[in-house]
Amino acid sequence: MHLTNKKLEPFVENISEATTACLLTMVQGNLLAITLGHWLIASRTGLAAGTITATLVLIFRTQKRWIISLGLGSITCLADYLVHPGMFGSIVTEAVVTGLGAAVLSHIVGIVIHLVK
Repeated sequence: MHLTNKKLEPFVENISEATTACLLTMVQGNLLAITLGHWLIASRTGLAAGTITATLVLIFRTQKRWIISLGLGSITCLADYLVHPGMFGSIVTEAVVTGLGAAVLSHIVGIVIHLVK
């Protein structure tokens, strides 16, 4: 059971971080503006980006936080761009901001998890 949880951890963590970054970016930080539509779009972005990133983490067996964060940010940027059109700035602005948000969130969460363990 413990081994299974270890393999699921990157999926849960990366999907959650990418989804949160997308959701917060779409509403530009206004939590009161979140709708079911925002949740659905953010969930698609997060599921795609988080699953791809977690799979790559398991394949390459990396534990380096900066590599995981950079990977999640890059893949989240691409997934966000493909899942929905940007809501502000140029066509790629929201995707880039979402990717940066996912990378920063991933790095911070990784540091906190490391400190707690």
